[in-house]
Amino acid sequence: MELKSCSKQTNFLASPISENRVRIILQPPVMWRTFIKSLSPDCEFVSAPAPRAIVAAQNSLHLEFPAELLSLFDESDGAMGEYGLGLIWPLARIVEDNLRFRSDPEFRELYMPFDHLLFFADAGNGDQFAYSICGGEVRRSDIFAWGHENDSRSWVAPSLRTYLDWWLTDRIKL
Repeated sequence: MELKSCSKQTNFLASPISENRVRIILQPPVMWRTFIKSLSPDCEFVSAPAPRAIVAAQNSLHLEFPAELLSLFDESDGAMGEYGLGLIWPLARIVEDNLRFRSDPEFRELYMPFDHLLFFADAGNGDQFAYSICGGEVRRSDIFAWGHENDSRSWVAPSLRTYLDWWLTDRIKL
C-alpha cells in the first residue's frame, strides 16, 4: 500500500464548503442502516442531518469529511451501538470533541497534537476512532484508533465499512 506523505503544511479550506457539493457527494446512499443492523440488530439510528448542518460541521473543522462518512450521514445522524456505544457520533459530537481535543491546554501537555485526526467514534473505554488528516484533508479511507492511556495511534481498518464490520464482530481489539 502506498502511503502519501503528511509532511505538507496544513492548508485549511480556502472557501467554505457549499451545500450543493454535500448533496452531490451524498448520493447515492450506501444503505448504512441495513448494513449496520445486519451486524448488530441492537443499533439505533436517528434522522439524517440537514445538508446545511453537514456543511456547518465541515466548515467548523475546516475540513471536508470523507465520502463514506458523508454517505452515512445521508441516512442517519450517527449510529449508536449496544449500551449507547458511539459507533458513529452525531455531527454535533464530532465537531465538539474534535475542537476540544485540538484546543484543550491540558491535552497539549499530555498528548501529541490532534490536528491530524478526525475523531468520529469511541470504543467506550476512552479510546477513539479517527480518520487521518494530511495536508488539511482526509486523503485515505483508513481508520485509526487513538489509545488514551499511551497516546498511541494504530491502524485498525481500511475503511469505515470495514471498521464497522470488524468492530461489531470483535475483530478489532484495543
